[in-house]
This record gives sequence, C-alpha cells and structure tokens, in this order.
Amino acid sequence: MKKKIALIVSLAVVLLLSGCWDVTEPQRMYYIDGIGIDYKDGQYEIYMQIINFSTVAKSEAPPSQAPPSEIGFAKGKTMEEAFFKLYRSIDQKIFWGHMTFLLFSEDALKNEHSIPVIDSFLRHRQTRYQILTYCTKDHIKDVLLVTPMLNKSLTASKLSNPLRTQEIETYVEPVDLRNLLISLDEPSHEVNIPFVSINKNWETTEEPTTETALTGFGVVSKNGFKGYLMDGDARGIQWMFSKKTRGDVTIKLDNKEKEYLSVDLEKLSTEIKPIVKNNEVTFEVDIKLNAIINGFKGKVSTDQIRNGVIKAVKKDIKKTYDEGLKIDVDVFRLSEQLYRKNVKVWKKIQKDGKVTLTENSLSKINITVNKVNPGRKTFAETIQE
Repeated sequence: MKKKIALIVSLAVVLLLSGCWDVTEPQRMYYIDGIGIDYKDGQYEIYMQIINFSTVAKSEAPPSQAPPSEIGFAKGKTMEEAFFKLYRSIDQKIFWGHMTFLLFSEDALKNEHSIPVIDSFLRHRQTRYQILTYCTKDHIKDVLLVTPMLNKSLTASKLSNPLRTQEIETYVEPVDLRNLLISLDEPSHEVNIPFVSINKNWETTEEPTTETALTGFGVVSKNGFKGYLMDGDARGIQWMFSKKTRGDVTIKLDNKEKEYLSVDLEKLSTEIKPIVKNNEVTFEVDIKLNAIINGFKGKVSTDQIRNGVIKAVKKDIKKTYDEGLKIDVDVFRLSEQLYRKNVKVWKKIQKDGKVTLTENSLSKINITVNKVNPGRKTFAETIQE
C-alpha cells in the first residue's frame, strides 16, 4: 500500500513539473525597453532598443564592459513587416513584457500613422497598457542611444521612469497607452504627448555628455497630429490639472533694486467650472497653491510674493491657452469639463466632440496662494551685508 501511495505521489510531481519544460530561461531571451517609430517615403522605420539586464542590478563586481543596450533598425510597408525583418537578425527569443515606452517622430504622428501603431501594440499579448508615449523632433536613434547620468541602468532613464523626476519638477505629465486611449475617446478627442529633446548642458571630466529632457508636448487627435507647444508656451499646462505637481515661477519684486525672485510652487487643487448663459459657455478656473522661497536678497513681504506668484501663474496659463487656440487645440480639455458637468448643453453646442473656444472662453482665473513658506522661520536674510 505504501509503495502505491509513493508511486502516485511521484507521478503527480512529474505531471506538475512537466508544465515548465517549454519555458524559456531568462538568460536566453532579449528584453525590449523601448521602440522608436518613424515614417518616411511610405514606409515605417522601426528602432528597437534591447536592454542589457546585467547592468540593472547593483553588485560589488567590476562594471561590465558590455554596452547598456543595442539599437536595431528595419523598415517596411507595415510596422509588423519591419519587426519581422529585425527578428531575422536576432539570435534569441524576444520578450516584450518589460517594454516601457514608445517614441514617435513628427512624421510618424502625422496623417494618422500613429493610430495603427498604437492599436498594434495593444493587440500584442505580451505588451501592457502602462507603456509610456513620447514624441521628438530629434533623430530617434540619437535619443535612444542617450544613457542616464553616471552610467546608471537604462531602466532608470527619464524615458523609462519619468515619475522619479516628478519630485523635482512636474512640467509635463507622462502619458501611457491607457490614458492616451481614454483621452482620444472622450471630448475633446485630443491628447498631449510629452516632447523629448536632447540636452547638451552636461559634461564629465573627459567629454561633454547628452541627456534627454521633457520640454513641451505634441498634440494628437483621432485625425492625426496637430502641432507642438514648447518651452514657455507650454508652462501653463502644469497648473491646470488636478494632480499634485511642483513647479517654479520667477517674479520681479517691486522694490528699489527691481530684483528677481524664484519661487517653488506646490499645487494643492484646480477646479474648472463651466458657466452657461444662453447656450454659450465660458470657463472659470480656481487654483490653490503653496509657495516656498529658497533664497532672496533684501526685504520682501508675503503680499509681494503672493501678488507676484498670482501674476506669473496667470500669465503662464493664458499664454498656453492662446498658443493652443492658434493650432485649434483645446489644450486644457475644457470641452471635457462641460461634457462631464452639463452634458445637455455639451450636446447642443459641441462639434466633433469639441466646444468652440475663443480668447474670451477662459473668462476668469482665480489663484489663491494659501501659504508662503520662507524655508526657515523668518523672512530676514541669512547673511547680512
């Protein structure tokens, strides 16, 4: 009897183990971190970034001489044709489950080429909705070849993990495939995709280096690419959404020296209220902020700082709104606010999911600076002249 029980247990164990026989060992796979998409002369140009996972984990061993990544390139009439051309030159199995971002060129965003690309990645069994999306005017290969500071792993780069830099400054919110689909499906059927540029402000003791920077955003609708808002034209976006963000403004003090002061701002809340009169709608914005002062010279009062912050934030918001109107973009998604809060009026006045906006549609911007934090306990200078 005991022999029969032992035999049954042994067979059960064998049957359970047999389910793992066809699993590929991790060291026998290549892991994709990012994909770059370009479109030229009627063909998709694909850049595949395969990451070296030996550089990810920390150890006391000497650093590996292997490159942190390799970039593959192929082109085809469809994106899938280009991928299969790349597969022919790869000597291990490809794993897509760790892919973190998609990088589009300007040409790939135009003429509705981006929509089938997004659809293809969503249909793949191994990819996820958390894949981040970016756009750029730089050559895609150059962006993908940029490595993080101090030879950190590519998994710590700004493109792979932009949330780490939000503690320093939140300028443009990351957009993953899930949020992109939601934004395209709801009024105003537009989405702001972070814009990546190559920054050359850093160098080592041996040579200058390059880093990636998020310096604006490109706007994509269901009908294709609409344009960019860059640098100062895009700064107002950070104050207009409900997520807690951190940013800065530089204000001019009203004193004898007319000095400038940079203030850190931590946003607490933003509320957008549609005001409907005679089937016409305008929007009022209420924003609450905290201000933090890192350093200043001379005497300054909290009222001076509050007034300066209010003026600067209003200027940022108005500038971004006006630049959005120039390219027919509802940059603050005001149409969605009306859709959610008064859908009956939205149905009457909307056209293709958007409400017609003018310079006066953003009628009022109310900004409240709740606290002005001097950084320590006093507004007096730390070092007196």
